[in-house]
Amino acid sequence: MTSEAVQPPVADRRPFTRRHHGDAVEDPYEWFRAKEDADVVAHLEAENAYTDERTAHLAGLRERIFEEIKGRTLETDLSVPSRRGAWWYYGRTVAGQQYGIHCRAPITDETDWTPPLLSPDAPVPGEQVLLDGNVEAEGQDFFSLGSLDVSADGSRMLYGVDVAGDERYTLRIRDLATGVDLDDVIEHTFSGAVFSPDGRSVVYTTVDDAWRPDTVWVHEVGTDAASDRIVFTETDERYWVGAGFTRSDRYLVIGVGSSITSEEFLVPADDLTAEPRSVWPRREGVEYSLTHAVIDGEDVLYILHNDGALDFELVRVAASDPAGERRVVLPHEPGRRLLDASAYRDWAVVEYRRDGLARVGLLDYATDEVTEIGFDEPLYAVGESGSSEWAPPVIRLGYASFVTPSTVFDYDVAGRELLLRKRQPVLGGYDPSEYGQERVWATAEDGTRIPVSLVWKRSFGAPGDSPRPLHLYGYGSYEHSIEPGFSVARLSMLDRGMIFAIAHVRGGGEMGRQWYEDGKLLHKRNTFTDFVAAGRHLVAEGITSPDRLVAEGGSAGGLLMGAVANLAPDLFAGVLAAVPFVDALTTILDPSLPLTVIEWDEWGDPLHDPDVYAYMKSYTPYENVRDDASYPRILAVTSLNDTRVLYVEPAKWVARLREVGADALLKCEMVAGHGGVSGRYNSWRERAFELAWLLDVVGLAEAD
Repeated sequence: MTSEAVQPPVADRRPFTRRHHGDAVEDPYEWFRAKEDADVVAHLEAENAYTDERTAHLAGLRERIFEEIKGRTLETDLSVPSRRGAWWYYGRTVAGQQYGIHCRAPITDETDWTPPLLSPDAPVPGEQVLLDGNVEAEGQDFFSLGSLDVSADGSRMLYGVDVAGDERYTLRIRDLATGVDLDDVIEHTFSGAVFSPDGRSVVYTTVDDAWRPDTVWVHEVGTDAASDRIVFTETDERYWVGAGFTRSDRYLVIGVGSSITSEEFLVPADDLTAEPRSVWPRREGVEYSLTHAVIDGEDVLYILHNDGALDFELVRVAASDPAGERRVVLPHEPGRRLLDASAYRDWAVVEYRRDGLARVGLLDYATDEVTEIGFDEPLYAVGESGSSEWAPPVIRLGYASFVTPSTVFDYDVAGRELLLRKRQPVLGGYDPSEYGQERVWATAEDGTRIPVSLVWKRSFGAPGDSPRPLHLYGYGSYEHSIEPGFSVARLSMLDRGMIFAIAHVRGGGEMGRQWYEDGKLLHKRNTFTDFVAAGRHLVAEGITSPDRLVAEGGSAGGLLMGAVANLAPDLFAGVLAAVPFVDALTTILDPSLPLTVIEWDEWGDPLHDPDVYAYMKSYTPYENVRDDASYPRILAVTSLNDTRVLYVEPAKWVARLREVGADALLKCEMVAGHGGVSGRYNSWRERAFELAWLLDVVGLAEAD
């Protein structure tokens, strides 16, 4: 039961008018944007206090769910070791500690590629602790690693730490023989810094005033950061920049990309002072990525591209003349969306999607044939984990399904055999046979069939036997695919009778590049109507009912949540929106805000195009809150230091929803970023809070 006597915060309405393309919009809550303003902070704290009071009756359920997550997790555990150079590298977790511990142990047999069977409760011979996140996080409310790399000779480690949640990392270098950090300190780096192959240099990126990674630097180990040298700067504010070395250690690859266009540059790894050389000059709408191989003594590049190939094709070119003759290795095949190619000395790994599922295959250099690695389950997620070694005999894979916990396989290339290395332990007697999974298909307004993946506990009956509480998740942007993977926390929902479902809506990448194209720019509304169609299908089939249907999405998926709440408020009992992009038009109109210009390729440019402006205004959740609607219960979760979706968006949205009588709650983490709180126990408690709220909405909290 909720306490009806508790009154929500009432925010001041302060005059502010936004004018574009002859249109004037009154926005009385824009003043929330002043993050340092005492009134803004006081309002957010008042929102948190109100949410605490309104959810106080769920404290016991939250604690039970937290204990269930904790009780199903092997708290003291080890990851599967990965081989690099003379060492096995792995991670430890220890019961009661928030953060992981990064370790290594010496290889005792250079010919044996079987990872050692390490016991989490027993000493590992020769173990060296490289970095203990619990030690590094002492005294901090937030802690996140953005970079972690060890030099090829194993003598030094670099690591980048963020203690605010704004994804800006302080980079340091540690001597692994002594455990002492060098004097090198580089402030305000982006994630992903790496050592050069010789270990003498560090390559890292920094951001511009709009928080866009735009510059690649080289730092010579042992020197002052003030003397660091710029390798590359991208001046076009539509593009991000990243850098890394090929597995062959032959080249530094500098990648420049927007969501629709890319360009890559090569720099010889043994001469980082050389001018970066463009592989293929950028052309609007053409994306490509490369991997380097040496075949019969010749330097070659395998390039995955979409030039005249909607779902991409793979070609091979000479590294010395990449603009020259192209050998087509994997031709464009509609419905097979090629995602990645990763070259090793003797073969390459190719990742792709077909029929809505991820696939992994082995590419033979001599024949150009791909051998797909098969799996038995109807729904699953799989991907290459990626070895840093140039000539391993195995491919490391990560695998999971709705019912199969996260699993590590090594695929023996010579024997064509999957070798199980580890399956995530799920304590408490978990039995995958007690749960079912399947895919059903909804029909969208325009006749498009929308895949919907389901998982449930069999003891409550099959979907459709009778309407059941159902938790429907969606995203639908950036060609990002939501995979049918495993979740320990989700078991707390399934075991109480909830069905979990993913609506694979357009705008995502589940069904190929066209699926993405049909859910972006001036087709964005398809994302929202697809989700509504999925919900209505589940109701029509008797799988759930509107009073038992809750929806969830985060970030761009939070925009989806706000949009469907406006489109079909009667369809849902509750909506959980995490770091939601619900004031999208205001953000995308302001090029001074972080990442706005980059986002124009995804959403359109409403600043200069009145048609885009009108289209975005027609769906942006904040501007389309309806006076005539009876909204479902809404919980918006955000973070004060989020640099991707600013806290101001959900704060404004909740204030506007309250104006029309909606039961809306705002929970703002005051020290966190886009990914929420840091530390595994903190994260479990955060998820327990959200799940308890969802269960309460559908009436399962009272029955608990």
